[in-house]
Amino acid sequence: MAKLVLIRHGQSEWNLSNQFTGWVDVDLSEKGVEEAKAAGQKVKEAGLQFDYAYTSVLKRAIKTLHYVLEESDQLWIPEAKTWRLNERHYGALQGLNKKETAEKYGDDQVHIWRRSYDVLPPLLDANDEGSAVNDRRYADLDPNIIPGGENLKVTLERVMPFWEDQIAPKLLDGKNVVIAAHGNSLRALSKYIERISDDDIMNLEMATGEPVVYDFDDKLNMTNKTKLGK
Repeated sequence: MAKLVLIRHGQSEWNLSNQFTGWVDVDLSEKGVEEAKAAGQKVKEAGLQFDYAYTSVLKRAIKTLHYVLEESDQLWIPEAKTWRLNERHYGALQGLNKKETAEKYGDDQVHIWRRSYDVLPPLLDANDEGSAVNDRRYADLDPNIIPGGENLKVTLERVMPFWEDQIAPKLLDGKNVVIAAHGNSLRALSKYIERISDDDIMNLEMATGEPVVYDFDDKLNMTNKTKLGK
């Protein structure tokens, strides 16, 4: 049976300071580095061997992947980065403190922005200096597909082509895959894999640095889910 391992990056500096992060390229905190290394040790202890590795184009996920692979003696395996695995884009909320934003707009509104399936956050204008349109790593993308903000539904829609083109064929070929990415891009994948409803996905949490292992049959139906706890 093919295995897919999803790992949310270790704690970032903005996780620590309680800020909306999204596509902002924030580094790991000291704790986040330790979480990533611990995830790699758990992968090694579980005897998980990978054929391919994928991550986003944001360094908190890239570094997490590298720590995991280093700790499990698998730095040599093929690796690819894609914007499609980026965190959901939090629009104009990016950089704001979550507590202060809740005090301004109310806890209920912020909870909806953070956890709902299909409600968009306030959008970031493409002319804003913080827009990803101005970021060199997205220079080859059509500016019209670079988001100014995303909900989980939109995040799933941009993750799925990558799943269908890259991940699913390898799993069907019996290859084991590891993905180090972000809370919401991984929640989107989990929603699809586990067939979680639009309402129930609000309750799914992805812990930082905790590997989640999925087993599949030859039809790509999930047969088992295991968390390698901290």
